Amino acid sequence: MKLHELKHNEKSRQAVKRLGRGSSSGTGKTSGKGHKGQKARSGGGISPIFEGGQSPLYRRIPKKGFTNAKFKTVYAVVNIEDFNAFEDNAKITPELLKDMGIVKNQLAGIKVLGNGTLTKKVTVSAHKFSKIAKEKIEEVGGKVEVI
Repeated sequence: MKLHELKHNEKSRQAVKRLGRGSSSGTGKTSGKGHKGQKARSGGGISPIFEGGQSPLYRRIPKKGFTNAKFKTVYAVVNIEDFNAFEDNAKITPELLKDMGIVKNQLAGIKVLGNGTLTKKVTVSAHKFSKIAKEKIEEVGGKVEVI
């Protein structure tokens, strides 16, 4: 037997039901959807979650578990490339960042990240620093102060 001689078994492939093709097919006129109603409309039907007005399962079962979302600390993020707007030997504080519009809300504090390059020697005081940010600030000759 060769590949080109292979054939499907008889009746192993069922023909697709061709809807709306006359009365003799048995699925003409309303195409097997009955007369009118939500299920007969295009795009019609109900969500599998819907239980006929009964209180749905996802609302009946008890909610379990704990989420820390309410208690997590969110920091306002500043990249070191933003410090290039300041003069050399400037002392950068959270209040100064807020006044200049670099930070809108201080949130739980300010975290300095190491994105970009720093060309000026500055003293930065913030609540948190990433390792790379610390390295880049000190590499230029600046200072890092944790509040």
